Amino acid sequence: MSSSSPARALILHVEDDPEIRELVAVAFAREGWEILSVGDGETAFAALSPPGGRLPACAVLDIMLPGMDGLEILRRLKADPATRPIPVIMTTARGEESDIVAGLELGADDYVVKPFSPRVLVARVRASLRRIAELRGAERPAEAVVRGKLSLDETRHEVRFEGQAIDLSATEFSILGLLMRSPGRVFTRSGIIDRVKGPDYPVTDRSVDVQILQLRKKLGEAGELVETVRGVGYRFKDGQ
Repeated sequence: MSSSSPARALILHVEDDPEIRELVAVAFAREGWEILSVGDGETAFAALSPPGGRLPACAVLDIMLPGMDGLEILRRLKADPATRPIPVIMTTARGEESDIVAGLELGADDYVVKPFSPRVLVARVRASLRRIAELRGAERPAEAVVRGKLSLDETRHEVRFEGQAIDLSATEFSILGLLMRSPGRVFTRSGIIDRVKGPDYPVTDRSVDVQILQLRKKLGEAGELVETVRGVGYRFKDGQ
């Protein structure tokens, strides 16, 4: 069992290919994780709310599924306050960039392109669990950051503008926190990836742009505080 993996974390895996489910189940078991492995969305939601049951620590959703597809599962998870905080990793066939963008816009935290190595998927899940633990203050205390009327509290995983709470995904929250802590400093797209996801993380510049676009939409009037530096990257407006 990896020392960085929370003991007995429950991982939801929705995949209609039984061979892939088996490979992933073996890889997750080696990490010491429990796995809730199902072949379709309807079964997944039925399993999510048993009497006395517990919610998964992370969800891995294939996009192409019979009946309810992965994007619809993601949409429902993010619409329910009880399941909204669960980090979601999407799996998709190569070349389906539009699905990747749609997933990120709906609140997915990450994606893996098929065919993938089970070790790569394990690393992505482990990183998501670690980020959630950090945001909850499990590894270090964190003070709130206040810039004008916008505040970000890592301990509570809470963002407010003019006193009103703003719901962000784990990745959006991490990006905003990174920018707010260093107002005026320009972060390149690769620099944002390195700080939020870790070095050598295979994410495209387009994915970062989508996350920033979605972040601005959710911030509303405060979205203008996240500035684009053309040809370089992004920064939080100085003087706030």
